[in-house]
Amino acid sequence: MYKSVFTRFISTFTLIIGFSFLILTLIISSMLTNYSIESKKLLMAKAADNSEEIINVFKDILHEEDFDITIKRYSDRISSSMEKYASSADADIYITDIKGNILISTAEIENSEFTAFPQSVVESIINGSTQYTLHDLGVFSGKHLNNFNVVSYETGTQAGLIIVTSSTISDNSLTTKMTTVIISASLWVFLAAIISVYIVSRQIVTPLKAISNAAKSFSVGQFDVRVPVLGRDEVAELATTFNNMAESLEHIEERRSSLLGNISHDLRTPMTTIAGFVDGILDGTIPAEKHSYYLGIISSEVRRLSRLVSTLLELSKIEANEKVLNRKNYNISEQARQILISFEKKIDSKQIEIVFNNDENDVFVNADKDAIHQVLYNLCDNAIKFTPEKGVITITIEKREKKAFISVHNTGEGIPQADLPFVFDRFYKSDRSRGLDKSGIGLGLFIVKSTVNRHGEEIKVHSTQGEYCEFSFMLPTVKNEPKEPKQIN
Repeated sequence: MYKSVFTRFISTFTLIIGFSFLILTLIISSMLTNYSIESKKLLMAKAADNSEEIINVFKDILHEEDFDITIKRYSDRISSSMEKYASSADADIYITDIKGNILISTAEIENSEFTAFPQSVVESIINGSTQYTLHDLGVFSGKHLNNFNVVSYETGTQAGLIIVTSSTISDNSLTTKMTTVIISASLWVFLAAIISVYIVSRQIVTPLKAISNAAKSFSVGQFDVRVPVLGRDEVAELATTFNNMAESLEHIEERRSSLLGNISHDLRTPMTTIAGFVDGILDGTIPAEKHSYYLGIISSEVRRLSRLVSTLLELSKIEANEKVLNRKNYNISEQARQILISFEKKIDSKQIEIVFNNDENDVFVNADKDAIHQVLYNLCDNAIKFTPEKGVITITIEKREKKAFISVHNTGEGIPQADLPFVFDRFYKSDRSRGLDKSGIGLGLFIVKSTVNRHGEEIKVHSTQGEYCEFSFMLPTVKNEPKEPKQIN
């Protein structure tokens, strides 16, 4: 059967709190009962001692042969004196002879059901037995709490017994009152604890339910749901993390949709162009003298498709962590020059000014040459795309301590501040860049960042909208320039 976290939380704490209060009540009640019994024993012992003192008043007229006669003769005076002690101890006091016959008692005569205690009991008491402290003494219907004093003549001969007995083993009034107070207090504390647990549980469970509902919304493609963040505890931190995850998922979903749209467009456009021109050549619509021209366009579109597939393959290898770096020492300054030369036609067509800042000597680094070539190629390609005509591109390569600083700076519109945190995300293309360039699918800078990160470095971007954009990163340098291998004839 399904049980919510809230129900289990409340049930568990209710059982724990209830069981704890039950144990506490039982322990305190037991302590009170024991204390009450001990107090009752002291009262009964005091009553017995006081009764013996009363009898001692008559010692001058006590004789070994007439103890019972003397007690009976002065029974009224002795009984009235013992009444207050019997009342204070909530007990009855019996004075018996050595055979157990009751000579005088504070109990009402008409309520007495016996006139003597069993001889065997009396003898055991006189001999010092303690088994009758809590006993029915052979005459009561239930166990009584008992106290015994042996009365002796001046000669030391035993004359009789003072028996103080009570059917109330403990002070029930005190125990009852204290137990009532404990139970009442426990119930109030229990109620307060349950209310507190309920409130705290709600505060914990409510955000969890909200997170659960949001997760269900995610499962059906609704990534715009957010969880309210309440407080500053771990649950609030979880809600914040969940919202951050939701925002990332929303961005990823937007980029995924954008990627599908871009890929569909980038695949459909060249394929439509290729199919149209091929059909035109086959059916004779395109004259033979123009076949070479249109075949050149077809070749360009095929290369465009090849680049798209290569980019997607590169992305899959990066995400699968299949790219292994092949580090070696090489001249990164020369590599940058060769890349710029490969863009010579595009640079000249836009009349872009190239500024190449390099140390007096070429800079050598330890890195994967092919991977860094792709990084520099992508950065230079982007710079040329987004630099206006007669703009300026500045390539800087210089040593800074034990590392080489490489940056690609271009004038132009730059990147909006709102887009800067996302430029390295996969599939990301800002609206402004989409308007200026439609040839990419938003993976170039993601691959650039992944490549630089795999070298243990970070790539940074700085931009002021309407002025410039600059990408920069570092690579470890090497002290000695690698020697060119000798040619063997």
